[in-house]
Amino acid sequence: MTEKEYNECVRLYADSVYRFILKNLRQEEDARDVVQSAFEKLWNNRHGVATEKFKSYLFTIAYHQMIDHLRKNKRIQLREEFREEARISDNPVHQLKRTLENALARLNETQRSLVLLKDYEGYSYSEIGQITGLNESQVKVYLHRARIQLKNYLVSLENII
Repeated sequence: MTEKEYNECVRLYADSVYRFILKNLRQEEDARDVVQSAFEKLWNNRHGVATEKFKSYLFTIAYHQMIDHLRKNKRIQLREEFREEARISDNPVHQLKRTLENALARLNETQRSLVLLKDYEGYSYSEIGQITGLNESQVKVYLHRARIQLKNYLVSLENII
């Protein structure tokens, strides 16, 4: 990979990688750190990555960096519940967004990542498998279970708006 190809990769994929990581972490600073670290690893391993594999390789690195970050932060468990309560709004759109975020938060890291990669980013099952290290059948099964869990949460009486 040349410097020009790397810059083109950053231009093409930085926003989508950031969106994916931000949706999972829900912390802008942490998402920026994970994405920056993923691009740094891509640069350090640039000679071993084929041009047509940049996107898949980058998302794979970012996914693994995110999982490492989540595991590390689970031990710390810093919560900002007070700030969340201070931002509550009666706006129905805000309530819907918050309900969707809560539904996604109830999923484990793998399920949440699969839903976001498939339904938000539009990856195929095989691409998701390459990114997450799962085979295509596992991706389908885990995604199906995640969607059922989301559906059950979203249609429960306390969440209907």
